[in-house]
Amino acid sequence: MKPLISGAHVMIYSHDAEADRAFFTGVLGLDSIDSGGGWLIFALPPAEVAIHPTEDKVHHELYLLCEDIDATAKELERRGVPLKRPFDEARWGRVTEITLPGGGQIGLYQPKHPLAHSKAAGSSKATG
Repeated sequence: MKPLISGAHVMIYSHDAEADRAFFTGVLGLDSIDSGGGWLIFALPPAEVAIHPTEDKVHHELYLLCEDIDATAKELERRGVPLKRPFDEARWGRVTEITLPGGGQIGLYQPKHPLAHSKAAGSSKATG
């Protein structure tokens, strides 16, 4: 059966959207399209969604995945990107935060579990 959902669209709200768009283009190297008037929409690599229980206020988070957080962090820092050290170590992965030029933060995550998008592509290879 064909899935009902064909993809995901993530929105990041920023105090300096132009600087954050330049970061996604120039630093992260993500491709984009101009949907009109210079409004860029960025292509993301495969994505997954995890649903976590909470007793706190319901909220949503964005984490970019990487295969080697040490190498990725080193390259981002070389490019002048501030990120949180030391990394958080958890049973399920290694995590840090990237600070965007507009002041917001997004997560950077090296999972230790199998990736759902790998399974969808025909592989169940785990990273870590």
